[in-house]
Amino acid sequence: MGGTGGTRGRSVVVERRIAASQGRVWESLTDLRGMAHVLSGVTHVDVLTEGVFDVGTRWRETRRMFGKEATEEMWVTACEPPERYVVEAESHGTHYVSEWLLRPDGPSATTVRMTFTAAASGGVTRLLAGILGAVGARAVSKAVAKDLDDIASAVEGGSR
Repeated sequence: MGGTGGTRGRSVVVERRIAASQGRVWESLTDLRGMAHVLSGVTHVDVLTEGVFDVGTRWRETRRMFGKEATEEMWVTACEPPERYVVEAESHGTHYVSEWLLRPDGPSATTVRMTFTAAASGGVTRLLAGILGAVGARAVSKAVAKDLDDIASAVEGGSR
């Protein structure tokens, strides 16, 4: 885990190699309607916009975290298929940014790197410290790693 500069924000970075093509991994990561079936931590997704996954796409995602369900509205702020996209959310005075990078890794594998950053947007540094302190950072890292494991299970070996 590395900081992004003082109390402005903290980041968690998780990377995983997936034995599937970049295009196949991209499809799975950006399939919002199928997300709750692929990611074990996500219980429901409500897509709020029409059309393909791109800048401006919005959805509400319900996820089980810390033993509770929470729903957050998210939106895409950058999209460069099949290499990179950025999703942002705002909740309880904290601004969240998730950046997904997909790099081809040999002829039939992809390395996915997800960087999750939380920054206080209204002086809520105490809440932020609790969310992304050492324990919170480990929980976020574990949840992201589990998401990547779920994606790998869905796309590796032609199971999708």
